[in-house]
Amino acid sequence: MTASFTTPAGTDAPVPSTRRLGRSGLAVSAVGLGCNNLGRTDAATTTFEGSRDVVHAALDAGISFFDTADNYGAEPGLSEQFLGRALGSRREDVVVATKFGMGVRGLNGPDFRARGSRRYVMKAVEGSLRRLGTDYLDLYQFHTPDDQTPIDETLSALDDLVRQGKVRYVGHSNRAGWQIAEAELTARATGTTRFVSAQNQYNLIDRAAELEVLPAAAAYGIGVLPFFPLANGLLTGKYAGGARPADGRLVRAKPHLLETAPWEALDRLHAFCAVRGITEVQVAFGWLLSRPQVSSVIAGATTPDQVRQNAAAGAWEPSPDDLAELDEIFPPARKVAPF
Repeated sequence: MTASFTTPAGTDAPVPSTRRLGRSGLAVSAVGLGCNNLGRTDAATTTFEGSRDVVHAALDAGISFFDTADNYGAEPGLSEQFLGRALGSRREDVVVATKFGMGVRGLNGPDFRARGSRRYVMKAVEGSLRRLGTDYLDLYQFHTPDDQTPIDETLSALDDLVRQGKVRYVGHSNRAGWQIAEAELTARATGTTRFVSAQNQYNLIDRAAELEVLPAAAAYGIGVLPFFPLANGLLTGKYAGGARPADGRLVRAKPHLLETAPWEALDRLHAFCAVRGITEVQVAFGWLLSRPQVSSVIAGATTPDQVRQNAAAGAWEPSPDDLAELDEIFPPARKVAPF
């Protein structure tokens, strides 16, 4: 499944087309906006006004898929609040996805560390609906596995939300291949709503999802939504040649990633882009969108310019030769042979 892009009349910039989310009938833009930066401390999107500008830039760029979570923001729930306010009357024009299951400092009341329980799920969804200012969620995602609650209990609760019209589709995040299979087979056995999406880390540098997650997604018709498509900024070109820009987020927040970064491969990627006259961001997005199981590439942004860059990036379609060379630079994940 490759992305196609359209160009609005009177503009030069392509805008993302839509793709089916896995086997479902839900259509999402090939490039989505990750809303983890809305309301984040020390960013242009700390304020509502800064967040609104990013959301409106995404709408103007043709992005229709907005992904948030109840734990995003300087305080839990703030990203949902900002997104709901910024969308306003455009709510019906877009796909809104949010998540539950991470710690939210009591936002949804006591969780007893069982955030997949029926009790917690029913409480969490009401909070998200209220903060987003909507009466339904297009996609409600189980953010992380809960080893305290049987998956059939969580699926039963989510199935009730779908039947009530509060949720249209359900997805999950951060699950291993066996957990994806367990959820799928449990839903089939119990006749409950099945997950249609899997949100996992996946990019040119970290291809571990190819070992189990992507095969499971292909087997069960699940759409993959890669997070960290730019590997925390390492694939933006900002760090080419081992550069350490003072305004780079990695320098401030995640310096350990700079110490372990594959600098030789990043230099080769820079040369790959220079020969073709494209950017690292275009390659990162275009490569992901060439993967058959990927439905949308979700990327965060803190400025309207970043949003526009991301929205246009997926227009690059790699050739078979391009893909082969990228496999040489960033080898596919491989299973370790048993002893």
